Amino acid sequence: MIFNINSNKNFFFFILIMSTLISISSNSWMGCWIGLEINLMSFIPLISNSNNLMSSEAALKYFLTQSIASINFLFSILLKMILMKNFEINNLFSILINSSLLMKMGSCPFHFWFPNIIEGLSWMNCFILMSWQKITPMILLSYYMNKNFLFIIMLINTIIGAIGGINQMSLRKLMSFSSINNLGWMMASLMISENLFMFYFLIYSFLIMIMCFIFHIMNIYFMNQLFIYNMNFLIKFIMFINFLSLGGLPPFLGFFPKWIIINFLIWKKLYFISLIFILMSLITLFYYIRIIYSSIMFNYLKLKWFKIFIKNNYFMFIMLFNLISLMGMIFSTFFFM
Repeated sequence: MIFNINSNKNFFFFILIMSTLISISSNSWMGCWIGLEINLMSFIPLISNSNNLMSSEAALKYFLTQSIASINFLFSILLKMILMKNFEINNLFSILINSSLLMKMGSCPFHFWFPNIIEGLSWMNCFILMSWQKITPMILLSYYMNKNFLFIIMLINTIIGAIGGINQMSLRKLMSFSSINNLGWMMASLMISENLFMFYFLIYSFLIMIMCFIFHIMNIYFMNQLFIYNMNFLIKFIMFINFLSLGGLPPFLGFFPKWIIINFLIWKKLYFISLIFILMSLITLFYYIRIIYSSIMFNYLKLKWFKIFIKNNYFMFIMLFNLISLMGMIFSTFFFM
């Protein structure tokens, strides 16, 4: 099962969700900080597993990095409260607050902890870290953003997220660099409007949920397992479609929000940023296609020791989600007619 039937874990999972709601509905910076702290303390028990040293190490690393970001955030908001009585946006304070939030969500240039921690997590925890844990810092970022600073961060995110995933053999690290790349797009959508950010975030979360679910069911963590396992071709086809959708290839669902963002960027005459975004999407598509090509075309007959059997209800579940992903073609085509 994906969800552990464990009352303690369920309790922490509930607190994790509530802490995000506390932060984004708070009317003071201190309230936001308290929500972030509760979020940190509830996620650590979900990560840590006494039977797995990698996850215990990941929990410790996560605690240290998030604590540093929280201290930085608290220091920035206290300094702002003491030195500034009014609400005018000061460049120094906005960069300080933005930097601590960027570190919270694993964005460049504070991204070094992110792939290392994801390497020690289960697929379910990977999904939470790559989706739910991004909500609070993103919403707080929209309250007090330094646009010029964020333009640079957006570009660095898309570039590092694209280039970092090229030589990865671990699927978890590859997904983490893909997440960093998508953070750049999310920041662009946040600058345009919060509704667009929510739309982009929901579609991105939906796509990585399918990927994490498939990898969890098949217990796949590294790229060579895709060649060795004797998989049903239909499952490979599902992965193929969802990887391309995640990369933002035109006919699929994942392209739709990226299309809207590029439209807005061009409308605002930000041609250089939209060019970088499109070029980096091509690089991410390159390494997704390399995985797909390898897993479909390489037929290691001598290595096909493992036959994967998936429960029928799981398979139907995946197929349903995949159908929605395919429907994106029709939906996005008619929307912009």
